[in-house]
Amino acid sequence: MDDTPNAHELFLFLASTAHDMKNSISVLSGTLERLLVDASPRTESAYPQMAHMLYQTKRLNDNLMQLLALYKQVGTPAYPFDVQPLALGHLVDQVVSIERVLLQSRGIQLELDCDPQLIWHLDEDLVVGVLSHAVNNAVHYTCDRVRLAIREQDGWLELRVEDNGPGYPPALLKAGEIATREIAGGVNFLTNSAGLGLYFSSEVAKMHRHRGRHGTLRLENGGRYGGGCFILRLP
Repeated sequence: MDDTPNAHELFLFLASTAHDMKNSISVLSGTLERLLVDASPRTESAYPQMAHMLYQTKRLNDNLMQLLALYKQVGTPAYPFDVQPLALGHLVDQVVSIERVLLQSRGIQLELDCDPQLIWHLDEDLVVGVLSHAVNNAVHYTCDRVRLAIREQDGWLELRVEDNGPGYPPALLKAGEIATREIAGGVNFLTNSAGLGLYFSSEVAKMHRHRGRHGTLRLENGGRYGGGCFILRLP
């Protein structure tokens, strides 16, 4: 976009519009969560449709939040990056709270594998957002289980979201490879479902730096369940 007054005003207008859309979708998502909690899967014929609507609204909300973060220049010195020591049990509790109703409504079991007393320096809001987005995606691909595993290994914090679905298709694995590299000329959206989330998550990973190292992101197939694996590593 040209760096002109009119272009800048349009950029601000689009960002404001995205913010308003995010607020509306957040209200819709909250309403659906309350309806799903009150409804019974056995007696409410609309329950599966409501569960799918909740998944879609969470996906839209994630995308809008990522767009707003990119507008605020996530990954650059201008972004309010706040690294603080955090007990990982608290991090996991937040992710579980965000995704609990969606997981229950889709009949998906969430396995947690984490030492809750382990403390790591990270930006809480950004990492919670990345993990919640990864769990939300796993809900779409899995058969019936999702695993959130966090461990320290060789001076790195490895955060894994795994599922027991068919695994990532080759195009999505390729999208992950490209989205996690430096991309000349902007973001390469190879797929409608993956480009933005992968690019945003990769930027969040790279913002975390320690002793000359920076975080990484990768996608692979396998893991505990043999399905897709979303792997975030922080120094």
